[in-house]
Amino acid sequence: MWGLNDHLTFAVHGGGDSGGGLSGGVDSLLSFLEVLVRQSPSESFNSLLPGIAALQNIHPLLVHFPIALLTLFFTLDLIGSLANRPEWRQIAGAFLYLGTVFAGFAVAAGLVAAATVAHGGNVHEVMEHHEHLGISVLSLAAVLAAWRLLSKGHIVGPANTLYLLLAAILSGLLAFTADLGGLMVYKYGVSVQAADQINRAAAQAHEHEGVVEDNVSVIHEEVDVEELKPDDSHHDEAAHGSAGHHHDHHHAH
Repeated sequence: MWGLNDHLTFAVHGGGDSGGGLSGGVDSLLSFLEVLVRQSPSESFNSLLPGIAALQNIHPLLVHFPIALLTLFFTLDLIGSLANRPEWRQIAGAFLYLGTVFAGFAVAAGLVAAATVAHGGNVHEVMEHHEHLGISVLSLAAVLAAWRLLSKGHIVGPANTLYLLLAAILSGLLAFTADLGGLMVYKYGVSVQAADQINRAAAQAHEHEGVVEDNVSVIHEEVDVEELKPDDSHHDEAAHGSAGHHHDHHHAH
């Protein structure tokens, strides 16, 4: 079933059965709305927002907000401090508070995603680093937000230098966190539908390797125990040989 994007694409390029231009676009939109009212709420959502409907989780949808808001916070706070513009720093504070809230949502959604999204063994370490950096970003942003609230936005002198330094570190951590997230998606295809089967197979292979390693350890332990046991066959042969020697010696007499 066509979605809104298909209708708009045909309208922009002048295609479609109803003709090009504005009239074709209006006709396509009306046709789409007519189909939309006949659909269930879930089907309507899929038609209106197919990209969001295709997401396995909402983490990719949330991460853009803390990236944008916290970056704007540091930029405006630094410029406002250097230019002595208190109003800029007030706006920066608002961006910090909103960015911290959205960072909390993004971290929570990321933790859920890490436990549910299929990924191979080679991605697990990248995901762990991404997770730790995300928690670090949230923690540092919360510290800066609490500091700003307690000081009522009045941070000057050496304290302001330290504050801006921590804000710069926050921006660096944010950049590294976003970079690892992009690495998982654009290189390994984590949470990408077209690569989902590959990632599931890789995850199963990783789990299978762990089971094999455990079994090998158990086998080694059993082998070591067997090697420590006395060889009964040798013991019987030795006993039999001893008896045979005694028997020959008796006949010799």
